[in-house]
Parts: sequence; C-alpha cells; structure tokens
Amino acid sequence: MSNALNLYNEHFGLSERPFSLSPDPDFLYWTDEHKRAYTMLEYGVATRAPITLITGEIGAGKTTLMQHLLNNLDDDLTVGLVANAHGDRGELLRWVLMALNQLTEPSANYVDLFTKFQEFLIAEYAAGRSVMLIFDEAQNMSRESLEELRMFTNINANKDELLQLILIGQPELRDIIRRPDMRQFAQRIAASFHLTNMDEKTVYSYIVHRLERVGGREHMFSRKAAKLVYQETNGIPRLVNQLCDLCLLYACIAKREIVGVEHVRSVLADGAYFGPNANTAGDDSTI
Repeated sequence: MSNALNLYNEHFGLSERPFSLSPDPDFLYWTDEHKRAYTMLEYGVATRAPITLITGEIGAGKTTLMQHLLNNLDDDLTVGLVANAHGDRGELLRWVLMALNQLTEPSANYVDLFTKFQEFLIAEYAAGRSVMLIFDEAQNMSRESLEELRMFTNINANKDELLQLILIGQPELRDIIRRPDMRQFAQRIAASFHLTNMDEKTVYSYIVHRLERVGGREHMFSRKAAKLVYQETNGIPRLVNQLCDLCLLYACIAKREIVGVEHVRSVLADGAYFGPNANTAGDDSTI
C-alpha cells in the first residue's frame, strides 16, 4: 500500500496525499461560509456565550473548523471534547468529567457526579480559568441530555461565566432544537451558524487549494473534471476529497499528468466511489 501511495505522490510531484479523508486544519480552505462559521465560533468564545451552535451536512468541514479553533484558544481556557455522548443524564456527566480528566467512582450517583462537576468549575474559575465543553455529533444526543446541558449553563452566576458549551452537529440538530418543547434550550444559544455545501466555483478553488498545499499545479484537474466532481458530490468537502483522491489514482495509473473528465467517469463507472449520486455514474449529459 505504501509503495502505491509513493508512486501516486511521485507521479504528480506531491509532498503528501492532498485529499485525505481525515480532518486536517492545515488543509482548511476558507470558503466565505467557513469564514463566517469560524467568526461565529470566535464570537461565541470571546463573548462567553452560554451555547454556540454549528451545524452542517456530514463532511461539510465542521470538525476541521473545531480543530482549528482548538489550536488557537487562549491558555486560560480548560477544554473538554465530548464525541458522540449517549445515555441518560448521569452517563452524560461521566462523559463530561472524563473529557475534563476527572476520575469518577463507578458507584457515584447523579448528585455525586454533579457536585464533582460543579466543584471542578469553581476551582478552575478560582484559578483564573473558565471551562469550555465541545460536543461533537451532538445530533445523537437525547432530549434529556440536551436539557441537562441547559441545566449546566445555570451554574453560571451573574457575570461570572464558569462554563461555555459548543455544539457541533448535523442539520437534524437544528430541527430538534426548534421544537416547541426545546424553547428554553434555544434561548440559551447566543451564537449559531449552519454550513451549506460548496457551489461549483468553490469546489474548483477547493481542489486547486489542496493540490497547491502539497506542491501540485493549479491545472492538475481540468475544469470539466472539477465540474463533474461537483455534480457527483453535491459540493460536500469530504465527498470531494474521496472522489478526487480516486481520480488522481486513476490518472496516475493511466500515466497522465492532468486529471480529465474521463478519469472521473472511469472512477464512477467502476463503482469505486460511493457518493449520493453514485447510481448516476458516467452520466455526462451536462458536461
């Protein structure tokens, strides 16, 4: 596998793989929407908003933005990252305390856990630090867990902000929060942004950006190839990465220096790409 990857990079003169599926803030492409989403994150942090909400489709770049934020936070913030929390409110507290490196006894009940959490927040505040909890994949949290997060924000007193919450999730999270029985939770959200998909022009610029980041040339992808990539991925960054990665591999196998529309069609025809429009593979009626 490593030899195949080396051949891929050497063929195009790349320093590393440009379209990895793993979120990497070093490759972050600042679309106008990502700039606004990140500004909203910064605003939430700076104003110590009780709850900041960022939503978007799977692969829209939410996790990459979050990682970029983590790399640029001040030292006076203690951060806990909770990914895919599940269970009742007692289990949620265990997830939170674990994220904050606080050990808990298996026999501890809800009151014990909440007391430990509150004492930790107060101790951090006394030491000149505030606490931020980031919940990734928050759309998977139950209504009970979301209500528990609202109760967390009650720990803040007057102007003394001990705790901030950032929720990152898919679009259905917005639908959950907009329900009438979630009105009190929604009122605690002081900053929010919803990331939509990239348009055709942005997809081409995104491809060029990632290629140039690893020493590639601007015109390694033809405009027609990029257009078909956009159509097949609906402009979702993670899917763009998946399809472009395979297209580079196919162009390498064909010993071509430029990825053309024929390479995209070959990937689609071979069923190597599993995107939302995969069943229409090879349809070139709009190219």
